[in-house]
Amino acid sequence: MDVQGFGDRWRATPQQLAVRKGMYRALENAFNATGISWAECHREDRGDGLMVMAPSRAPKSLFVELFPHAVAAELRAHNATRPVEQQIRLRLALHAGEVVFDAHGVAGAAVDLTFRLLDAPVLKQALAESPGVLAMVTSGWFFEEVVRNSPVADPAAYSRVRVAVKGTTTIAWISRPDRPYPGDHESGATVTMTATSSDSGRVYQAARDQ
Repeated sequence: MDVQGFGDRWRATPQQLAVRKGMYRALENAFNATGISWAECHREDRGDGLMVMAPSRAPKSLFVELFPHAVAAELRAHNATRPVEQQIRLRLALHAGEVVFDAHGVAGAAVDLTFRLLDAPVLKQALAESPGVLAMVTSGWFFEEVVRNSPVADPAAYSRVRVAVKGTTTIAWISRPDRPYPGDHESGATVTMTATSSDSGRVYQAARDQ
């Protein structure tokens, strides 16, 4: 997960520290409320975000049935009592796969894909356009194997997107748990986003495949 606008100039160091504290508190509460022990998760700090690996025995369905709503509720509670500089909106990427631990942390293709999804411009756009506090993207595998097979999760609330980031091109699914997309997106258009570098910063291009 990653905090929107964490490094913006209007956030000085004290505000960033307050955001980090609030993010950790919100996530710990959300994990525990969902039934996934925060203490048993492997965590790696990313400054403006966090990578969390749940134990393999944790039911994956919890991450689409309960967890997003718990996170959104915690963020709203945090934001309700904080000035705008300390408020939090999150991007969240979900994937599952094999990882390898070494003395420095974890590595593996599953880790790489998760971060590519998190960095996707289309996910950033989804959060920027939402009045909510959370935008979530799942890998194609996670959507097909977990979301579709859950009696609780609503596949129609996910939008199918094509992601192209840092040499990775894949299909993913985006949802906004506290401001869901209306209607059935399964048979709709696919949004394609690509990111390139330029002297004036990042340039985003969008296209639709009917």
